[in-house]
Amino acid sequence: MVDFDDAKKFADEHDKQVDEGLQKAGDEASQRFGHEQQVDKLVNEGQERTGSGDEVP
Repeated sequence: MVDFDDAKKFADEHDKQVDEGLQKAGDEASQRFGHEQQVDKLVNEGQERTGSGDEVP
């Protein structure tokens, strides 16, 4: 079973990789489903909540 504290620690330690993954997932979701503004907002929120904030320009 996944321990959320361990997941948060991992995300904080690998912030840039997590941010890049969120960006790629957001790009794919925008292409498949549209709603680009909503997807971008969600991706930015996720990036801000991990590590030291958004590491991907």
